[in-house]
Amino acid sequence: MAMNHKRGKFSGSCSESTILDRNNEFLCPICFQIIEEAHVTICGHSFCYGCITKSLELSNRCPKCNFVFDCHNKIFPNFLLNELIAKFKCGIDQKLAMISEVNFSDFVQGLETSDVRVSLPDVNRMLNILTERKKQLESDSKLNQLELMKEFLTIIKSKRQNEVERLKRELAVIERDEISVNESIRSLWPSVREVSESTVVPDIPYRKGLKFSTTAERAHGSSDIKRKRLREQINDLEACYLENKASDFHFDIGGDVNEFNDLLYKFTCYSSLRPLATIHYSSDVFNNSSIVSSIEFDKDGDYFAVAGVTKRVKLYEFSSVINGVMDLHYPIVEIVGSSKVSCLTYNHFHKNYLGSSDYEGNVTIWDVSTGKRLRSYQEHERRCWSVDFNRVDTNLLASGSDDAKIKLWSLNADHSIATIEAKANICCVRFNPESRYHLAFGSADHSVHYYDIRKPKGPLMIFKEHKKAVSYVKFLSGSEIVSASTDSQLKLWNTSQTHSLRTFQGHVNEKNFVGLAAKGDFIAVGSENNAMYLYFKKMSKPIMDFKFDQTKNIIDKGNKDEENNEFISAVCWKRDSNYIVAANSQGIVKTLEIV
Repeated sequence: MAMNHKRGKFSGSCSESTILDRNNEFLCPICFQIIEEAHVTICGHSFCYGCITKSLELSNRCPKCNFVFDCHNKIFPNFLLNELIAKFKCGIDQKLAMISEVNFSDFVQGLETSDVRVSLPDVNRMLNILTERKKQLESDSKLNQLELMKEFLTIIKSKRQNEVERLKRELAVIERDEISVNESIRSLWPSVREVSESTVVPDIPYRKGLKFSTTAERAHGSSDIKRKRLREQINDLEACYLENKASDFHFDIGGDVNEFNDLLYKFTCYSSLRPLATIHYSSDVFNNSSIVSSIEFDKDGDYFAVAGVTKRVKLYEFSSVINGVMDLHYPIVEIVGSSKVSCLTYNHFHKNYLGSSDYEGNVTIWDVSTGKRLRSYQEHERRCWSVDFNRVDTNLLASGSDDAKIKLWSLNADHSIATIEAKANICCVRFNPESRYHLAFGSADHSVHYYDIRKPKGPLMIFKEHKKAVSYVKFLSGSEIVSASTDSQLKLWNTSQTHSLRTFQGHVNEKNFVGLAAKGDFIAVGSENNAMYLYFKKMSKPIMDFKFDQTKNIIDKGNKDEENNEFISAVCWKRDSNYIVAANSQGIVKTLEIV
């Protein structure tokens, strides 16, 4: 019985013998396989060329009919048969391909039909084949799984070996630095001990409620604070130390620990933010909107300007504010604008030139010595959030607006001198402090864009890791940018790399402009829990914070259950000092000192 596959079923017919007979014509009578390179004898029988050649070497008779051949012209190529055999093989390949594509369930269904005639020997043969196939598949599957397990173990073993080698190198460098530090301590200890023993506490009359401490006690208290901060930030400090020592780990070269020791000193040298004075931006107790939008110092740090939604710009003398006997301070100049002020910027050459942007899209230049308007630019179509003077070219300033445009202005021109088109609202813009031509801006597309204003058609770099709108950008140096976003994160960037160097988290910022300021390795940012946070550039978590007292205007004082929605709205660092001026949404301005 022959097996003909059609739609997964078996069928027997008279045509099966015809097909088998036709297939037998293609078999070699010597090897009983399909003929390869068919050759025909004089007597008309076809064989494989290899088979008939070997047969004639042993005998000069035809293996089929015993015909005796002469010495010459015994066999000839059978071209027609070769073509027929080639077509036959092609048909077999197509049938095998069709069989391999048949659904297994159809095959089983075909076996289950009652009209299929399969003999018992055929069934046994099929069972034996399936059993052997099953064993082979199980063996192959198990072997593949074991080989996969072996590869996994090899990989993790290699990784662990590499980690062990890395840890050994790191431990060697750490032990070397530990020895160096211990030697430095031993060399300094005698002089410290002599000073400590020679210190005499003066005999001061006792006064009730007054407590005195020795130099050693004060030093010990300071050390406790530093140790606590060290432990709180141990993971970031460890990463910083290992990064600083990376070359030692790879090349096993010598070196001292002074560089990281300097960084550790910067990190631990300050312990708190001390309030020095408080200013009330709005004197109207009935005003329910007193948000301070911007604070800026002049180029020498002698004066600072405060502006916000009351449409007023107030100028204060810094020394008078922090040295005042009473916490009652009046501005030396007050300018009343026509719209809510969003941002301030001082000129870095003309001490009295102050730029401002407002909610009506205006960019204005003021002479604060007289309180008069010098220039007013009105080309923005929507609210202008940010304005900044260039430090290198002090006649140049830039502004960013909700109309998705950066405008460049010159003090010598009545109109904008260039425009950079963005695809989303501009929230902030800042010039590179070391360049006339480079600026960065943050926008509602969650990105920071870095431009060369000579090529306004496209950015030099785009930094894209924030998850929400970028509200502030500040330059820490000519190559480092810190950005703030309403995703409650700060990010540190290098102007030549698209990925961030560090992410800072700890403050809360989801919907408001909370202020951002930077000086050297320190970054100050506001928060929506009415506190200002201070970050160190090498640490991801804040190192200290200052919480503003909750205040309400006279109308809201009776609403005890009202949710506190106060937030820090502006932060400014006095250049080359430890002084910070911060303000909140209730118009409370505080001067703080890092101590």
